[in-house]
Amino acid sequence: MRIGIFGGSFNPPHKMHESIAKQLIEKGIIDKVIYVPTSNFYPKAGLISDEDRYEMLCLMTKNKDQYAVSKYEFGRLTYTYQTLEYFQEENKDDEIYFICGSDNLEYIDTWKEYQKILSNYKLIVIPRKNDMDQLLNKYQVYKDNIIVTELNNNYLSSTLVRQYLKEEKYEEVKEYINEDVLNYIIKNNLYK
Repeated sequence: MRIGIFGGSFNPPHKMHESIAKQLIEKGIIDKVIYVPTSNFYPKAGLISDEDRYEMLCLMTKNKDQYAVSKYEFGRLTYTYQTLEYFQEENKDDEIYFICGSDNLEYIDTWKEYQKILSNYKLIVIPRKNDMDQLLNKYQVYKDNIIVTELNNNYLSSTLVRQYLKEEKYEEVKEYINEDVLNYIIKNNLYK
């Protein structure tokens, strides 16, 4: 099985996160996606609790066998290479892929043990505003492990979603967030 590891803050998880996973599976690039929300050790302003982000991801992925959510990074500061190693160890007979945007690929050489990531795992790179030819040239030695895939996505900013939530513009935000996730946010008074 080919398993895509999809890391991020998911603050909150929104329809673009869902769409990326769905399209990668539909295109036959991977068979399963594991969402791995980063822990609160990650220095990011406005990051709500680990548990709330985990619960929202579970709501977004419920009744979908090809999706899973992991708490692996909770309670610790974890580097991407460690997360990938963990999932490879847990899924010895499977191929582990790392899902990222081209903005991540641009700076991956600043990440701890980035050579391990590029050498040992396939990267599914979703183009954003970066020059893909230039990026692929920069990482030419790893080109066999880099899969660039165009998806039907309008880039959606979590910052915009949080702004709508802060202003309680729930009708506007319905377009961007799964209904169960939105109900959870309202019920738990998040992002105010």
